[in-house]
Amino acid sequence: MKSGEHFSLFETTRVRGWFIRRVFSISMFVAICFIWLFRLSHKGHPYWPCLALFAAEIWFGFSWLFSQSLRWNLIFRKTFKTRLSQRYEDKSLPSVDIFVCTADPDIEPPIMVINTVLSVMCYDYPAEKISVYLSDDAASDITFYALLEASTFAKHWLPFCKRFNVQPTSPAAYFNTLHHSKPYPQNLELVKKLYEDMKIRIEDAAKLGRVAKEIRSNNHRFSQWDSYSSRRDHDTILQILLHKNDKHNSKDVDGFILPTLVYLAREKRPQYHHNFKAGAMNALIRVSSNISNAKVILNVDCDMYSNNSQSVRDILCFFMDDEKGHEIAYVQYPQNFQNLTKNDLYGNAMFIPSEVELHGADGYGGPLYIGTCCFHRRDALSGKKYDSGYRIDWKNEIDHAIESNLQELEEKSKALARCTYEENTLWGKKMGLRYGCLVEDVITGLSIQSQGWKSVYYNPMRKGFLGVAPTTLLQILVQHKRWSEGHFQIMFSNYSPLWHAPGTIKLGLRMGYLHFNSWATTSLPILCYSIIPSLYLLNGIPLFPKICSLWFIPFAYVILGESIYSLVEFLIFGGTIQGWWNDLRMWLYKGTSSYLFAFIDNIFKFFGLSDSPFTITTKIMDEDVSQRYEKEVMEFGASSPLFTILATLALFNLFCLLSTLKDLLVLGENGFRDYEEMVLQILLCGFLVLINFPIYQGLFLRKDKGRLPSSLVIKSTTLALSACIISKIFI
Repeated sequence: MKSGEHFSLFETTRVRGWFIRRVFSISMFVAICFIWLFRLSHKGHPYWPCLALFAAEIWFGFSWLFSQSLRWNLIFRKTFKTRLSQRYEDKSLPSVDIFVCTADPDIEPPIMVINTVLSVMCYDYPAEKISVYLSDDAASDITFYALLEASTFAKHWLPFCKRFNVQPTSPAAYFNTLHHSKPYPQNLELVKKLYEDMKIRIEDAAKLGRVAKEIRSNNHRFSQWDSYSSRRDHDTILQILLHKNDKHNSKDVDGFILPTLVYLAREKRPQYHHNFKAGAMNALIRVSSNISNAKVILNVDCDMYSNNSQSVRDILCFFMDDEKGHEIAYVQYPQNFQNLTKNDLYGNAMFIPSEVELHGADGYGGPLYIGTCCFHRRDALSGKKYDSGYRIDWKNEIDHAIESNLQELEEKSKALARCTYEENTLWGKKMGLRYGCLVEDVITGLSIQSQGWKSVYYNPMRKGFLGVAPTTLLQILVQHKRWSEGHFQIMFSNYSPLWHAPGTIKLGLRMGYLHFNSWATTSLPILCYSIIPSLYLLNGIPLFPKICSLWFIPFAYVILGESIYSLVEFLIFGGTIQGWWNDLRMWLYKGTSSYLFAFIDNIFKFFGLSDSPFTITTKIMDEDVSQRYEKEVMEFGASSPLFTILATLALFNLFCLLSTLKDLLVLGENGFRDYEEMVLQILLCGFLVLINFPIYQGLFLRKDKGRLPSSLVIKSTTLALSACIISKIFI
């Protein structure tokens, strides 16, 4: 028996301090129950505001309970790649298909797309076992031209990466880090010049908006665009650019085989719904099954380049483990970003979900599928149900035989990407990614788990993928509006964790899904606490117990306990104090804008009054926006209903606090006695004013283009003052 033959390929460990976490959670829940008891036992004046706060506190309590399920059983994974090599060696390692998806060359620049493609071509893995597929849902000849250029550059880039163990393997990312690494590798200047020349050619084509006529006329591959009408009306365009059966074109400068490289733009017609990214992924699953048919599939967004050349071997440690590997449907990496500021101004990293909550979901056998940076078992993704007798004999598994005639292979594969192919089939229902939801990835993962499969969350020290995060507040709010709207759809769909697949998904995981599904509904209690306490503070009416009352203790314990706990949690997992504050601010901003509009849109959609469009976040950043982002100055720069509500709430709380402080100064000692019962309201209003400081800057103090527009200043000020005046009249 070889060394390592009988050992597991990965290990699982529980987070330290789990007992203390559980004791604290229990004590917090007891305090929350006392708050509920206070509301039930104090039904005095004013009745309706107290009832609204009670409803908000009930929902906050359940929301907190859902989030605690993801902290109850945190686990972490470690892989043993040496054992994998000892056990299987190169000849037994399975093939891997890699899907890269892009949808719009205007906001997802082709040079960024091919950097991602090149990075995943460079995995430390036998090249003949890697196939990379680029799905271009815009069917852009410029994106295809960029990929064509990349296929030539790859012949120099891949051997360079392997020879000098280059990390990361995205050319753009690697060249940006060169000042950190000395001595420089040999041939660096040659490879860098080849990249810069390629980059200029691609960006010139992108600026022109077309591929030069001489390039098109000299390459027969562009003939497939002759029938192109628009992004929504064209035939299937499929090109196999590199393939191991093409002996002349598919070798690098050192004479070694390159990975297979395929371009796909599935057929689209105006009369057929294309189902966005889910439809593109399903077309890729079918087309790849006819070309390479690898047992393992990786899907990444076009802006998430590979940051670790060992990722494929890491993931195979899960899939190929003798004891537990057969149960695993997919392995999810976190989304990490290369352009985060020191304190993560917009909370783009989603630090707590990535570093805490998904580890907690893994403890119940099922982190969410988040749509990118995920390795799948093809069988599970294609709709196969889990069977306890399911096994793959990796050592005797034979790769799919590939036809030698590439032209014939292309033609046969095109039929699998036709827009009519899925009619009267289970694709989008029980096979591939599921349709009918803005977060099709989440319901796909949930559906796979309901079929008996488990999933794994893998979050190594060296991040597997790095991407580009939104750099303006509006971008991040729009993105979270779409996510929360999609999650809310799940809550009342056939995939709802409340009733979907009884008996197959653990209670803790169901509660974890509900935590994310309830983002949109959390907007209502957040709004209650952002408006009602300050409104009644303005009118001198208490809504909370006196500071000297025993009933004050549970309120103080929940507020202080949760604040300290969340801060410590943030710091333990590598965050900063300012980062925690920024994350808290973004929770408030998303809760009162993105989540609120997502909730309203879902209600309208329920009554057939609106339909939610799929939006893509731009990956292009202006120079002045970039400079402000690096300085951690919040970017507004536009008028939006999302900003209107944020600015109005910020000003309303500011006016309420200033009015209260004025009364305290005028009334003196008597004023302090009058406001003794409203300490919590004053503190809450003060907190809302303090956390909204960037909005006050954007409204009144800044002169740059990133400030809030003057029209919005007038509108929000008028609305906030009107709310204060009306409350004085009617309360």
